[in-house]
Amino acid sequence: MGKQLEKSPLAPAEFPEMRGVPGVSLATASLGLKDDGRENLLVVSLQGGTTVAGTLTKSKTRSAPVDWCRKHLPLGEARGLIVNAGNANAFTGAAGNEAVEKCVEAVADQLACRPSRIFAASTGVIGEALPYEVIVGALPQAFTRMAESGPPSWQKAAGAIRTTDTFSKGASTTAQIGGTQVTISGIAKGSGMIAPDMATMLSFVFTDAKIPADVLSELTRAGVEKSYNAITVDSDTSTSDTVLVFATGAADGQIEVSGADDPALEDFAAKLDALMLDLAQQVVRDGEGASKFISVTVTGAEDRAAARTIALSIANSPLVKTAIAGEDANWGRIIMAIGKSGEAADRDKVAIRIGGIDVALRGLAVPGYDETPVAEHLKGQNVDIEADVGVGDGEATVWTCDLTHGYISINADYRS
Repeated sequence: MGKQLEKSPLAPAEFPEMRGVPGVSLATASLGLKDDGRENLLVVSLQGGTTVAGTLTKSKTRSAPVDWCRKHLPLGEARGLIVNAGNANAFTGAAGNEAVEKCVEAVADQLACRPSRIFAASTGVIGEALPYEVIVGALPQAFTRMAESGPPSWQKAAGAIRTTDTFSKGASTTAQIGGTQVTISGIAKGSGMIAPDMATMLSFVFTDAKIPADVLSELTRAGVEKSYNAITVDSDTSTSDTVLVFATGAADGQIEVSGADDPALEDFAAKLDALMLDLAQQVVRDGEGASKFISVTVTGAEDRAAARTIALSIANSPLVKTAIAGEDANWGRIIMAIGKSGEAADRDKVAIRIGGIDVALRGLAVPGYDETPVAEHLKGQNVDIEADVGVGDGEATVWTCDLTHGYISINADYRS
């Protein structure tokens, strides 16, 4: 996977303290497919009765594991998960499907369940056959380690699914459902090929809450739209995007919930949304070559969808991203990105703010505009852009990073 990458300057100081989730066991292993010796296989065992929900890439060249998950998610039941890094098992034809089947069957044998209750994900190079024999051969040892180990190591699990990521990504919290405390813990990977349409982005979230699959699905879709679907690094949608949320139902004494709008789920839904956003923003902070974390908020659009489209037009613009990388307060590039979005905007009402400083109002540069404080804001690691397009009440925020020469270096070296 190329040479060892330096840790992103936007990375958290350390991996967070993670809570174990009753009903979830983890194990990792090295497949020996790369010369770095890194562990790159994750296996998860889930107790019987676990429900599952998820969102998957809309890419027309999606991977074989995505097809497998798409086929079995409607059943809403899960007993296990297998994830490998280094090979995406995408654009691999019938051989790719066979590889998924062999891997999930081997996990199902270990867990004494139907293969349809095992979910799979792969990330890495596209177009190379997945050596499933190596993965299947590593499973017995992985399950032995799972049985012998103590509390699950979320950091090792998050590390095992990385590709060009420079740090492991995790988040953990608790929530209340009708007076019962439940745990939510999740991991993610992603650094490049990030523009989710549901990035090579994977995320797996686990909770001991007891939630029916249809309710969990509704909560998951809502959370994804506000988090993973609101980030971009390079505008490229992966063949492998997968977000899966598993609910083991192991929390003692939790009340039954009637639907996603059940008042008892209010705190849980808010905490799930916040955890997903935390993980999604960690992906942006690990954007390949990134040196700036950028938030883009658009208001005054026709509706929320239009605001999101305009915000992504700004966030994905190479000209905007390189200007920020160079700490150049060239706000004309933001005006350009608004105009090319295809969404309605009143040219003579557009307003732009950078770092909370007005740079354009009512379609014109602010009289006596002083670039100095804006340039100072751009020297920091966190950059805020706001744009009002003057046609309605729609608003949306997306998150991205700058575009530096490091992005070119990482991707030019990716397969070497």
